[in-house]
Amino acid sequence: MLKRKFGDRSQWQRVIERKYGQSYLDTKDFKGFITLIKTVKVTEPLLVNYGEKRLCIVDNGYIWLQQFPLEKNHAVTTMFDANGEIIQWYIDICHKNSIEDNVPYMDDLFLDLILLPSGELIEKDAEELEEAYANGIIDKSLYELAWSELNSIKRDIRNDEFKLVNLSIQHKNILINDSIS
Repeated sequence: MLKRKFGDRSQWQRVIERKYGQSYLDTKDFKGFITLIKTVKVTEPLLVNYGEKRLCIVDNGYIWLQQFPLEKNHAVTTMFDANGEIIQWYIDICHKNSIEDNVPYMDDLFLDLILLPSGELIEKDAEELEEAYANGIIDKSLYELAWSELNSIKRDIRNDEFKLVNLSIQHKNILINDSIS
């Protein structure tokens, strides 16, 4: 069974106090849901390591914008620090994006791609995808979909054609101004 990840991250125990907003957009460049979590207070910062790089991706005052484009097989989380600077774009490869009980979600296909502001791309969790396929959690079509989507996004990023990256600040501002100010 695929892991369903909701945009409100209501089970996220690290975040003690938060502000949350969401919206549905249907524009020329994006059709789907956007959500925003501003972490007012966390139990402790969350640090990740990418080789020699160590990044803080959650702390007090950080913002996570999630974009759930409909009819696409990915969702993007843009992580902003307390100064509004982008830390990274975390791209989840997924089976689908939809909404349940008025909260957007993705059905995660294990494979992830991280884009750093420097342009560096990091593939993540390929072993989880391989294990899910080997154990029959996903079938061959979903396995192939995951790799195809990852490779398509990498190509689009290299060609500066992956629009969600360029829309992240605009989408953050929509929710900051309309929902959680």
